[in-house]
Amino acid sequence: MSTPYFFGYGSLVNLATHDYHDPQPARLSGWRRAWVHTGLREVAFLTAVPCGDSTIDGLIAAVPGADWDALDQREFAYDRLPASAEVQHQMDASPEISVYAVPQSAQMPGSDLHPILLSYLDVVVQGYKQVFGAAGVAEFFASTDGWDAPILNDRATPIYPRHQPLEAAQTELVDHHLDAVGAKVVMG
Repeated sequence: MSTPYFFGYGSLVNLATHDYHDPQPARLSGWRRAWVHTGLREVAFLTAVPCGDSTIDGLIAAVPGADWDALDQREFAYDRLPASAEVQHQMDASPEISVYAVPQSAQMPGSDLHPILLSYLDVVVQGYKQVFGAAGVAEFFASTDGWDAPILNDRATPIYPRHQPLEAAQTELVDHHLDAVGAKVVMG
């Protein structure tokens, strides 16, 4: 049996948040990202949503021994869906690839009670900058919906469990793009 891979399009792009093997850039066709809330989590978070003409950049990485347990626990509010046919990558092999997505029936918009955590967004943008550069960060913002949800500024006391330290230039990059999309940042 060959080793399966996952396609990550949010915090999983940031290699500091996991230790899965053989990470490499990839594209997922027929999907966009969106900030959503579900009753299974207190805050809004990213999900992939079907969208015929869209493509999003992300990373694929191996799940050794097909041991999905730890990743399924991390992504507990999501369904793991087959995505091999929708993922373009540079591998010689054609592994089984899955993507995590919140069931559409469980998706609700972010709100004052269920905001986006800035510490989470910082981690995502840090990963996109490292893998795809400044253009990749701009594309992340352009290919993500739900920026009307409030963003809780928790940088001083991060709530996101996999938060990472950011350099001043990284926080400025995030803040610049939040201004560009007209996001409402509220103090924690």
